[in-house]
Amino acid sequence: MPAAETLTPVESTLAIALFAAFADGERCEPERARIDRIAADLGWEDLSSISRRILMGKLSLSEAATGLREAEEREAAYELARAVCEVDGDISAEENAFLGELRDLFALDSERSRHLDDEVDSFALAPLAPVAGSALETPPPLPVAPPDQGGMILRYSILNGALELLPEALATMAIVPLQMKMVYRIGKVHGAELDRASIKEFLATAGLGLGSQMLEGFARKWVGGLGKKVGGKKAGKIANQLTGSAFSFASTWAIGHLAENYYAGGRRFGTAEMKAVYEPLLAKAKELHPRYLPEIQQQAQSLNPATILDYVRGGREV
Repeated sequence: MPAAETLTPVESTLAIALFAAFADGERCEPERARIDRIAADLGWEDLSSISRRILMGKLSLSEAATGLREAEEREAAYELARAVCEVDGDISAEENAFLGELRDLFALDSERSRHLDDEVDSFALAPLAPVAGSALETPPPLPVAPPDQGGMILRYSILNGALELLPEALATMAIVPLQMKMVYRIGKVHGAELDRASIKEFLATAGLGLGSQMLEGFARKWVGGLGKKVGGKKAGKIANQLTGSAFSFASTWAIGHLAENYYAGGRRFGTAEMKAVYEPLLAKAKELHPRYLPEIQQQAQSLNPATILDYVRGGREV
């Protein structure tokens, strides 16, 4: 990895996101293993190197931020860090202290930081259940059609795949909250009353951390700019967007069908069984992505920040 003084904006942003992932003190081996897997999938060893340097105390937060020279870059990094801290709907005392240190480091005034916090909160703290009295309060039953021919899980997968085709960081930030809402709806169909903590536990049992899920989405969106491009910058950007779209589509589809298996089966799966079910589902979903790419691209054309927030808050049905 390059010295701290030569960090690029992308490297600095992801380093700060890693600090956020470790801020709650859960510097456990599974979290480290997930980050190493993300780095391997992306072909970017520097992500693992940054992670190791942070855990070993060889990279400070101020050093990690050296690549962020523009106010817009620092604000984007702060939003990502808060999103990682708040992805499960709660910010611990340790995470709150970390975010305060980050605000001071970036010299964010109270008014600006409050605006950024509210922007992230509108996604991370959106209710899992539809607003009482709305037409969406009672979820429809899961369809009996095969999963590759329609249904709620596929609609969420197409929507999340479409979000990755958009340039806005907040679009990527919406993916994990939408996955949680999907799991909530599946659980409710099978008589399970879920909250963020129980959904986090469900995903952790399958080896999926909420923080690393969000980190992976942003890493896939940005790291493509560090690698070699074939066909010029524009072609590289398109290729990277499609890679991110395929990842979000596949992970949402696999999580949805894993949840269907898990809650329909009375929540009797252990960690080994969950992982054994999830991996084939993920592989199947990756094969499905090209088939649904035209629908994903069409969905992306209909999205803007207001409609995205409406989906996350439950005012618009997926």
